[in-house]
Amino acid sequence: MEYRLLGETGFKVPVLSLGTATFGGSNDFFRAWGSTDADGARSLVDIALETGVSMFDSADVYSDGMAEEILGKAIAGRRSQVIVSTKGTFPFGSDVNSVGSTRHHLTEAINGSLKRLNIDYIDIYQLHGFDALTRVEETLRTLDDFVRAGKIRVIGCSNFSGWHLMKSLAVSDREGLARHSVHQAYYSLAGRDFEHELMPLGLDQKVSTMVWSPLGWGRLTGRIRRGSPVPANSRLHKTADMGPPVADEYLYGIVDALDAVAKETGKSVPQIALDGGERDCGRSRREAVPREPGQHRLVIERGADCRTG
Repeated sequence: MEYRLLGETGFKVPVLSLGTATFGGSNDFFRAWGSTDADGARSLVDIALETGVSMFDSADVYSDGMAEEILGKAIAGRRSQVIVSTKGTFPFGSDVNSVGSTRHHLTEAINGSLKRLNIDYIDIYQLHGFDALTRVEETLRTLDDFVRAGKIRVIGCSNFSGWHLMKSLAVSDREGLARHSVHQAYYSLAGRDFEHELMPLGLDQKVSTMVWSPLGWGRLTGRIRRGSPVPANSRLHKTADMGPPVADEYLYGIVDALDAVAKETGKSVPQIALDGGERDCGRSRREAVPREPGQHRLVIERGADCRTG
């Protein structure tokens, strides 16, 4: 497994991570992705660790906290072997203040994640989105306090625009606060807006990228192509409208090109798709989100062949 530095922290992480959005399935939205229980998650973690994938990404809102609980059970007894990443900011609970990046909500969110994961510290904690109602200084000072307390090792963000990220970095530099070292963003060969602003910003400011949905919301698996219906067991039947849109003809053109490269190289379509995005991104690490242990085994070979549904 290839490891890369996370920003300028000196901390190394694998080029692939395992996402946990399919763990739990406690509500309709996440049930459409999957409903992996603790035993299934433990099997997935076993497979991941066997192939060098030691980083696992979650969020408090994944299945209303159940994904974190299941991940905590799956990694129990092997904390020193894994890197745990999770996120907060989105609404969690019915209280009017249980949302955003305020000191109040982040304090509850971080302590809640630690409890559900059953760990003493979080390796990488990311803001799940930008909170325009809270001063950036308050947000970053709160995160800095948790870093100084030893409950968070590295901070990052997710789904930020270029100015969101740059403003946050400027505040950290000015106030001497912990700095975002990683940005989790959508990027795939089917969705390349990331290249316009966020990629050069990350390279300039030494902010690493953790890519979510590198297979274009499950569309670049090689199972969807011109003239072929979406497979009956694909989660796209329920989730297609929930993620980044891709026009059919545009998608078919990408898959045609991937097919040609796959034929020339002897690689699979998802392997080419993952490797292509990684090469373009330069400093990225990618997140695979499998559903069932029996269907998915990560095959590490230069990039990776993530056989997701």
